[in-house]
Amino acid sequence: MPTIGFIGGGNMAASLVGGLINAGTTASEITVAEPDETQRQSLKNRFGINMTADNTDTLSCDIVVLAVKPQLLKQVCQQLAASANLQQNTLFISIAAGITSTDINRWLGDGKAIVRCMPNTPALLQCGASGLFANPLVSDKQKQQAEEIMQAVGIVVWVESEAQLNAVTAISGSGPAYFFLMMEAMQQAGEALGLSSDIAQKLVLQTALGAARMASESEHSPAELRQMVTSKGGTTEQAILSFQAAGYQKIVSEALQAANDRSISLAEELGSE
Repeated sequence: MPTIGFIGGGNMAASLVGGLINAGTTASEITVAEPDETQRQSLKNRFGINMTADNTDTLSCDIVVLAVKPQLLKQVCQQLAASANLQQNTLFISIAAGITSTDINRWLGDGKAIVRCMPNTPALLQCGASGLFANPLVSDKQKQQAEEIMQAVGIVVWVESEAQLNAVTAISGSGPAYFFLMMEAMQQAGEALGLSSDIAQKLVLQTALGAARMASESEHSPAELRQMVTSKGGTTEQAILSFQAAGYQKIVSEALQAANDRSISLAEELGSE
């Protein structure tokens, strides 16, 4: 079992720690570096893991998960690069959005095995979706280790090129907000049709949950499921026709393209700092 260090003890790191412990990793194998004393004590009490205020203490671990805000990543990497404890064979996993593995490798001093990961917020419930990309220095064993870590909070997919992480960001990274917007709009429409706020919300949330489960557990594609529940001349058909007349598919396509483009520009901005 490899030892795992986390730099940053925020929500995503805590979720990963909890998922790893639930999956069988012992608390003694995990070290978290977190500057806030209150958060350190909270994580220590919750999981019984090793806590430190010094980021370089994680360099004794086989794997270091960079779980800090993107704006802080350059500073953290340069701090690690200046440490005498930095080892050549350490696997670094970055869950910081928008910063390329090339920039991370440069800040760490080059020659480092780096897996860049794009998780999403449902990972906080161990129901996430993460896209992963490995630079050429990552071994097959390290790829497996990175996959096992991220599987502790949901499903994992590997992309062939790092540029594809921009699409992952647009679909799953930002995706929960799209569904929240849909739920919000449906609830408002239900209230306009005469339902109370409480009833409209309960119906919307359960419908969203049920539809997601049907799609994930069915042998049919979402398109096929939509066709199966859309009776000709029925109420669902009228709603779908209204969506399509308003250009629903185009709206979604343009929204994801906008998110994809912003992911690219963020990487350029943060990498050039």
